[in-house]
Amino acid sequence: MRFEELYGRRQRRELTMVEAAEMLGITERTFRRWSGRYDTEGVEGLQDRRLGRPSARAVPVDEALRMVTLYETRYTGWTVKHFHEQWHTEHGGTHSYSWTKKTLQAAGQVTRATRRGAHRKKRPRKPLPGMMLHQDGSTHEWVSGCQWDLIVTLDDATTEIYSAFFVEEEGTMSSLQGVREVIETKGLFSSLYTDRGSHYWLTEEAGGKVDKSRPTQVHRALQQLGVTLIPAYSPEARGRSERAFRTLQDRLPKELALAGITEMATANQYLTTRFLPAYNQRFAVPAPEAGTAFIPWIGTHLAEILCVQEERVVAKDNTVHYHRQRLQIPQDPHRFHYVKVTVRVHEYPDGTLAVFHGPRCLARYHADGRLIETRRAHPSRTGPTHGSDVPPVVHPRPTVRATISARG
Repeated sequence: MRFEELYGRRQRRELTMVEAAEMLGITERTFRRWSGRYDTEGVEGLQDRRLGRPSARAVPVDEALRMVTLYETRYTGWTVKHFHEQWHTEHGGTHSYSWTKKTLQAAGQVTRATRRGAHRKKRPRKPLPGMMLHQDGSTHEWVSGCQWDLIVTLDDATTEIYSAFFVEEEGTMSSLQGVREVIETKGLFSSLYTDRGSHYWLTEEAGGKVDKSRPTQVHRALQQLGVTLIPAYSPEARGRSERAFRTLQDRLPKELALAGITEMATANQYLTTRFLPAYNQRFAVPAPEAGTAFIPWIGTHLAEILCVQEERVVAKDNTVHYHRQRLQIPQDPHRFHYVKVTVRVHEYPDGTLAVFHGPRCLARYHADGRLIETRRAHPSRTGPTHGSDVPPVVHPRPTVRATISARG
């Protein structure tokens, strides 16, 4: 209607062709071409002739249908980005992420995301890897019908996950295991950022401030290593680990289901060997600065630090009472007994136990309290077996009466 009005004024010579074109926001050449089509075809000549014609660069319909069918049959519920990566790596897909998203949305397989809220500025990353690590656990149905806890330890500077494994329940042992895996593979780090769970901190009341004067077992172990433990007072403060868990909860269960994994041991193996390398390659980012804050661990008794340590007094029968178990201290060549002596019991993540007197390990035990037998020492050897801090089995010395009888 606007064109017809200007066309009429042009025919009556009220406007020049240049002025009419400017009023329509087009060029003089376009206005002249439209005028010619209007003279010969009328209003129908003004329609865009590209409407209804497929683009020469459009993806063939059968190829788009194969992609949609693949998503519908094997990857239902996956996010578009996750499916797009899998489609490219496993099925030879070549088209862009935007085309994949629009095609799935048009087919009704994926809904459009709601508009995001107000922008909030993220906390700047630490400049070097190893300056601050995040550790947290997430309870989720990682495989069908099973609620497990996933313990993750990741770097603040790069978002790289250094340690991740499934356990039945998050606690002191799982936290110590995650710290030990990081130190053994990367080295000693500067600080650890965690929530205020009871295995990290003691709090007088729920939601209150932590009591730094009464360290937990995890806090005590980190203090021995020189690592600073930092409490977080809100989920937003741990946003980097929270976002990582959101990605893990979306991707990991689908990949475990696709691989047919239902057992925890198999899931941990898949997590370590296949999922984490691909995850770090996809989501890890370069650190703001070159270099590293990790320090190589040069100690030899890391396991004796990253464990539960509790003091006990030896009973009159030379035993130690620990959590409804009686740990019998074997005969020691250095002293007759340890009655009323304060010793230290170590409990390790694998369930085994040990009794220490100062720096010396008196004995090691299975999880049920049975003594772990050591190899008998060769008569020519006077010290412990090489590679073990457990004292060798020493036969009792003959009594004076037996010695005199033998000489007689």
